[in-house]
Amino acid sequence: MAQCSENCSSCGQSCSSRKEPQSFIEKLGEGSSVKKVIGVVSGKGGVGKSLVTGLLASAFSKKYSTAVLDADITGPSIPKIFGINERAVGTDKGLIPNKSAGGISIMSINLLLEDTSSPVIWRGPVIAGVVKQFWTDVIWGDVDYMFVDMPPGTGDVPLTVFQSIPVDGIIVVASPQELVSMIVAKAVNMAKIMNIPIIGVVENMSYIECPDCGKKIYLYGESHVAEAAAEYGLKLLGSIPVSPDIAMSCDSGAVETIKGDWLANAVEEIEKL
Repeated sequence: MAQCSENCSSCGQSCSSRKEPQSFIEKLGEGSSVKKVIGVVSGKGGVGKSLVTGLLASAFSKKYSTAVLDADITGPSIPKIFGINERAVGTDKGLIPNKSAGGISIMSINLLLEDTSSPVIWRGPVIAGVVKQFWTDVIWGDVDYMFVDMPPGTGDVPLTVFQSIPVDGIIVVASPQELVSMIVAKAVNMAKIMNIPIIGVVENMSYIECPDCGKKIYLYGESHVAEAAAEYGLKLLGSIPVSPDIAMSCDSGAVETIKGDWLANAVEEIEKL
């Protein structure tokens, strides 16, 4: 028999000394409990992950204890769309998340900065460490659903979230442009490599509705999101329009007041988990 390297992850032998693969999942702090964790991801920036996170959290907060972990450290927008301006405070036991108008627990790097316009110029490992601390060092309390607003792409932070936090599933956000297939592919393939279940795809900036006749106008031409989702056996869970009302609500910190049933199917699929 070949000499044991003690690296079971790369060994195909089944022996008595074989060890289970090491888990990197971090434990929550004392007094915190999170039942379900949903990541909101995309393969590129600017497609509306924070909007989708805000809408989903707002929908779930009507029935469940809900939280948002803003993992987009260099581009945080969650406090802005929820209208939270106060800095987070801490105790000797950990950080206390801020509460939105609707009672959603929220933690973001912008709640810890003296000046919210200050850029976060940190290297990847430092940023990843902060995200991990948002999971372990925040006093979340009892949470039914936590939504994690992820940064775009497939770098350090998404990897840290998938390895350190017990994510139950992800929602992939995409826009209607032609290159959507490649963008969705990147997010989907990373999730598959990390063994994270993919709940489905949400299309943002799908169309604009004529205020006079109600006709849907597709600004980017025919959408390819449904095709990209079907290519990977995924469901298209909702299409969000381009709307001045949505933009104004987010700019004024009132994402919880946005009315629309665009994500009803997404809510239903998440509840099935």
